[in-house]
Parts: sequence; C-alpha cells; structure tokens
Amino acid sequence: MIGTNISKIRKQKGLTLSELAVKSKISKSYLSNLERNLNDNPSIQVVEKLAEVLNVDLATLLQNEGDVLVSDREWLDFVNELKSLGLERYSLDEYKIIFEFIRWKNNREEKPQKVEENE
Repeated sequence: MIGTNISKIRKQKGLTLSELAVKSKISKSYLSNLERNLNDNPSIQVVEKLAEVLNVDLATLLQNEGDVLVSDREWLDFVNELKSLGLERYSLDEYKIIFEFIRWKNNREEKPQKVEENE
C-alpha cells in the first residue's frame, strides 16, 4: 500500500516524519495516517509532492508489494549498455528470435517438468 511505501522510502532517505511534513508542506498527522494506512486514498497532488521530496517516481510510491518496477534511470542504463554492446535500434528485429528463445527457455525452467512414473 502507498503508506507502507512512503514510510519505507522516508526511512531509507533518513527523514523523520516531521522533516517530511515540513519539506512537503503536508501535515504531520496526515502523513502519519498515510503511513499507517489509515488513509489509503491521497490526492494525486499529495502523492506528487511526496514523490518530489523523496526524489522517487510516482510509480514507486504507488506500486503494490511484489510489483517489480523499473525506473527511468534503470531503463536508460539498460539501453546504454545495449548500445555499448553494439545493438542499435534498427537491428532489434534481428535479435527478436533470440529474445523469444530465451523467454521460452526461462518459462520452461520456471514450470516444474512432470515426471511420468513407470508402473
């Protein structure tokens, strides 16, 4: 939930609840209620303020537990690494079959193989 995300990120950034309240211009009691998930439906304006002060994407605050989100920075790093390996956008189609094979292989490895018993 969003409150859990706010609390976790705030603590990672070394901010107290009071400091976050002052920096975001949101009341401490309101933030406390958010973090304790007593209020789980803040306005987009509140979420934007918190994301700005905590220096994270909106998606990071809004993600559900177990969601895997990749930040814009991570995507840029990934694309730059592909470029450094010589992969250009126009040649992506040439690599699609390799990517599809890897995905197929990974899916096979994730699913346990049924072992047939000999009677």
